[in-house]
Formats: sequence, C-alpha cells, structure tokens
Amino acid sequence: MEQRKKRRDLQDRKPAVIDRLELWSSTSRNIDGLWVGTMEGRPHSGLRRIEEALQLIKNHAPLHHARVINNLQRIWVRLLPGDIAHYERSLKACVFDERYLLQEATTIEWIASTIVHEATHARLEQWGVMYEEKKRVRIEAICIRRERNFIAKLQQGEALQEEVARRLEWCAVDHDHYSDASFAQREAEGQMEMLRYLGAPDWVFGFAMKLRAVRLWAYHVVGRVRRLAQDG
Repeated sequence: MEQRKKRRDLQDRKPAVIDRLELWSSTSRNIDGLWVGTMEGRPHSGLRRIEEALQLIKNHAPLHHARVINNLQRIWVRLLPGDIAHYERSLKACVFDERYLLQEATTIEWIASTIVHEATHARLEQWGVMYEEKKRVRIEAICIRRERNFIAKLQQGEALQEEVARRLEWCAVDHDHYSDASFAQREAEGQMEMLRYLGAPDWVFGFAMKLRAVRLWAYHVVGRVRRLAQDG
C-alpha cells in the first residue's frame, strides 16, 4: 500500500513553473523517443555530445539503452548549482550542467555512464525507492554498480572503471556527503559560482550571500532537531 502511494506521489508531482518555461525555450530534438534539450547557445555542442553518448550506449549495451529510454523522459543541459549531473524527479530527466558537459576533459564515455547512473535513479524511484537521506548511500552504490556494468562493455573504459571503483570505495566511508546539510551547502556555493559565471552585479552577490547564510542556518537547525528526535 505504501509503495503504491509513493508511486502515485511520483506521478502527481509537477515541474516548477520556471522549469516549464525553460523547457519551452530550450533547443531540443527527439532521439529514440527521448526528449533531449539544451539551454546553451549555438552551436549547441551539448546536444551533439548527448546524442553521441546515447549512440554509444545503444551500440555497446542495448539493455542499458532500453532502460534509459523506458525510465527517462528527458535529458536536459542547463546550469546546475552545486552539481554536475543529477536525476530531476519532477521532470523525469537526467540533467547535466552545461559547464562541465562542454569541458574538453569530459569524455563521451563519462557522459554515457552518467546517463546510465541517472536512469537507474529513475528506475528505483518508479519502484517506490525514494531518495531519502537514510537510503542515499545504498542507492548511490546501486547506481554506481550499474555504471560499472555498462563501462565493462566498452573497449576503452579502463580509466573510467578505476574512477567508478574509487567512487564505490568512497561511497562506503563518506556518508556525510549525502546528508541534507551537505546537499544544501553545495547548492548554496554552486549558486554563487553560477552567478559569477553569468556575470551578475555585486549587489546580487550581497543578497545571495545573506540568503545562503539563512538557508544553511535553517538546515543546521532542522538537522539538530532531527537528530534529537532520533536519539529520543
């Protein structure tokens, strides 16, 4: 019963208004039934890189490709505060930060394995496995193992295999990285970096710093209350 309710909650959640507006204004194309879009300007290099990554998955791992198509509705390139990629539940989308995606050091193999990772998040949530704080380490480990399974099918995936192995080991010891407070701090810092990237004026930075301080204080207080409740 609880699992069915979680699935209904997932289906009922709607994208934010700003997300719908940005989706509408994005340059997009349909690839194997998957909406792939970008907020970047011409020549829309992100779209090309996503298309190449999807083709790589399709050529080397048809099962993973089918899971990507079945569990995601969108792959979207935009600016992300505090993250290089994530699964956005309300959009059923794998979202990439355009700054990282377009770096020369970011390989098509890495992009493809990240799509596999985020599609696994989508699949787990459709099963009712929500990305709750206490479950995040186990969920991330599952998604990283799916990446490892995919990368093993690539001819030149040794370096990526080593990276994934290191992330699995790190995942097992650094649980605080996936806490609500850590997510909030990374997002606040990422918003400042995004403002610099966009060339925001100084007064915007002052306002953003105050907002960041209030947000981090709120998460700190909520975290203390939650720990006290658990200890009690």
